[in-house]
Amino acid sequence: MSQKKIVPASVRDEKLVELRRNQMINAAVSLFKEKGFHRTTTREIANKSGFSIGTLYEYIRAKEDVLYLVCDRIYDEVRERLLGMDAGQGTLESLKLGIAHYFRIVDELQDEVLVMYQEAKSLTKEALPYVLKKELEMVGMFETMIRKCVENGELNLDEKHVEMLAHNIFVQGEMWAFRRWAFKKKFTIDDYIELQTNLLFSNL
Repeated sequence: MSQKKIVPASVRDEKLVELRRNQMINAAVSLFKEKGFHRTTTREIANKSGFSIGTLYEYIRAKEDVLYLVCDRIYDEVRERLLGMDAGQGTLESLKLGIAHYFRIVDELQDEVLVMYQEAKSLTKEALPYVLKKELEMVGMFETMIRKCVENGELNLDEKHVEMLAHNIFVQGEMWAFRRWAFKKKFTIDDYIELQTNLLFSNL
C-alpha cells in the first residue's frame, strides 16, 4: 500500500494531538540521531518530550508510529517549501535557483534528513511504501522543472536523462546532510551549492 497511514490517538482534541506529536517528533529526531531507532525507548522519547510514558501512548500505539510521523513530517515540510519556490519558468537560471533553494532546505533540516535516511528501513511494511512514494513525488517536482527547460530549448535531454538528473539533484541535496561530517571541514553550504550545481550541469 502507498496510502497515508492513520496513527490512532485516544485524545480527541486535534490541536492537542498535533502539539504533542510535534513534541514527540522533535524529541525522537534528537534521540534517533544520538542512539539510533532500535536503541531508543519510548520512555526516553516521552521523557525528552516532557511528559509521561502514559501520555505518550495516548497519541501513538508503538515506537514505529513515532518514526513514521518523523518521516511524514520531514517530507511534508520539504515538499511544501519546494512548492513555494518560483522555479517553474523553464530557464536554466530558474532551475539552478530551485536547486539552491532545495539544498538550503536540507541544510536547515540536516538532523531530520539524516535520521530519515538512517532509520527509514525500520518503518513497517504498511508505512514504507507511502514514505517512498512521497520521495518520488518530490523527485517529480524536479523532473517537471527540467522538462520545462527542455521544452524551452534550454536543455537537450531525453526522458531517461530528465529522470536521472532529477534523482541526482535530489540525492546530492540530501548528501549534504549525511556527508556533512566530511563537507563541513572544507565547504560552506554556499560552496557546496556552487560546486554541485557546476558538476550537475558541466556535461549538459
